[in-house]
Amino acid sequence: MSTLAMLGGPRAVPAGVDGGPWPVVTAEDEQAVLRVLRGGRLTSTAAGETEVPALERAWADQVGTAHCVAVSSGTAALQIALSALGIGPGDEVVVPALTMNATAQAVRQCGGVPVFADIEPDTFTMDPARAGDAFGPRTAAVLPVHLHGLPADMGALLEAAARRGLPVVEDAAQAHGATWRGTAAGALGALGCFSLHPSKNLPTCGEGGLVTTDSASLYRAAVAIRNFGERPPARTRSYIAHRPGVNARLGPVQAAFTRSQLARLPAYAKAREHAVGTFLDRLGRLPGLRVPYVPTDRTHAWHIVRLRIIPGELDLAGVPAAAVRRTLHRVLRAEGVPVSQYQVAPLPAHPAFRGETSLEGVAAAHPVSCTTVDGTLCLQRRHLGPNAAAALAAYADGFEKVWEHLSLVRRMARAQPADRDWRHDAAGD
Repeated sequence: MSTLAMLGGPRAVPAGVDGGPWPVVTAEDEQAVLRVLRGGRLTSTAAGETEVPALERAWADQVGTAHCVAVSSGTAALQIALSALGIGPGDEVVVPALTMNATAQAVRQCGGVPVFADIEPDTFTMDPARAGDAFGPRTAAVLPVHLHGLPADMGALLEAAARRGLPVVEDAAQAHGATWRGTAAGALGALGCFSLHPSKNLPTCGEGGLVTTDSASLYRAAVAIRNFGERPPARTRSYIAHRPGVNARLGPVQAAFTRSQLARLPAYAKAREHAVGTFLDRLGRLPGLRVPYVPTDRTHAWHIVRLRIIPGELDLAGVPAAAVRRTLHRVLRAEGVPVSQYQVAPLPAHPAFRGETSLEGVAAAHPVSCTTVDGTLCLQRRHLGPNAAAALAAYADGFEKVWEHLSLVRRMARAQPADRDWRHDAAGD
């Protein structure tokens, strides 16, 4: 048994092993950007600009929708989609309690009120039953998140929404290429929203987002909203606003870069599926560690890998999950395994959304989200590149090495402060 790195032993993950850069920037990507710079059409409103429409057509074809609208960020995509549906002041939108804060912020930016529904413990996506419990007389839309790249239970969510006549907007920011029952994420609800942030599976060189829909009327609304409420010009731009709008256009440079990246998306996804699958096969043999569950009716884009810790199976029954997670985080990081907590508190605990609700009230209303924050570790970005298999194998070595030293892990976990959980972070304002 080798000595843990934190005690002076060699790291399980050799220095320099990190999965490679992300995004991968090729000569083709550089030429795509150079093409725009040399062409001189540096904004999507320039006469004769073709890069943005070409990306929109390519992504609509990829997802299988009639339309796509390219916008300035994934958050802008959410806000524009909700605005296209007419979401406004006082309207309630049901969102999952565990996701990135942009989902709820987009609702707020429309004047709406985010209402939080707890997640499923195995998929980490919105629980359809809890979403139904959150419906009220002011509910105007449902906004599930395909968290980490796994589509939510869209069958149950669409059925529950249909009973109330509610539109469903997919937050597919992390789910490029994922499918539910053979249909791509972004083609399941009234609108789908994607991020092109450089950390995403389909990146741009800056910020960007995409909105997909089969509705001609929602498409026209989204096109107008992203450009000050103006209608697309027949010839010369009129600058006449026909509805409230914003400046949320995507630039041609970003569009050209993403379209070049899109050509490699299927190959990268295939390599990632194999590498992550091999990695999880090894981790799945370790007691007290649950690898992600992927239902048979959907595929995972593996934007993030979230691992659940089961203290009882580590002979740590009664020790808070957060204490075990903090201990494993410290020991694994010392071995060179780049795990992180990712979210440190569920959304309804954030000061921006909590209002008068106590933290204990948040815990009572959203127990699965709270226990997920406390008892899981994530792997981000390091596994996205097409040559990440070697790094993932080294990370698996690190996990296996740490599990050889569980007696020390147990002593460290029992010595952790018992009151340092998500409540501590959420109350830090």
